[in-house]
Amino acid sequence: MQLQYADELLALATEHRFEHFRMMALIERGWSLAGLGRAEEGIPLLAAGLAGLRDYGHIAWNPWALTLLADACRAAGQWRAALAHLAEARGLAEEREMRWFQAETLRLTGDVLLATSDAVAAEASYCESIAIAQQQSAKLWELRAATSLARLWREQGNHVEAHELLAPVYAWFTEGFGSPVLQEAKALLEELSA
Repeated sequence: MQLQYADELLALATEHRFEHFRMMALIERGWSLAGLGRAEEGIPLLAAGLAGLRDYGHIAWNPWALTLLADACRAAGQWRAALAHLAEARGLAEEREMRWFQAETLRLTGDVLLATSDAVAAEASYCESIAIAQQQSAKLWELRAATSLARLWREQGNHVEAHELLAPVYAWFTEGFGSPVLQEAKALLEELSA
């Protein structure tokens, strides 16, 4: 569905020559393709959209776009590129004080670090992500990071700690239980309770 919306936005933005929105549509389309298992096809679109935003001076979206590009690189197994894009996203967020997406950037950093067998650094990144999400009252980002950290702790045999971390964050939600993020957290909690 997200790919369809990205395609519609791309068509409208191209037709009406709204370059900013055309770049956003390229980014959304590329990330959607990566989410559908077509990361190699999506990465060039993400890169083109990011380059276009930079060309037009739209820097506010760069940390977000870099994080999505890194996520696509992660999906393609391009660990070094993913880490480089995530580091750039973190640096820009700090430099420009654009931290609205920082918790997700750190969570994805943890995912890439874990994929490269650096569980200690991954755990630190997840913890930092949770702390930032809590400071921002960003419960969705907190849930995503807590789910990632709880999954890591489960793999390390720390089931009780994982459950104690994840349960209160999940319990905060009162709706949206059909969303993939909440379904994933619920499944993990059930596994940890078994």
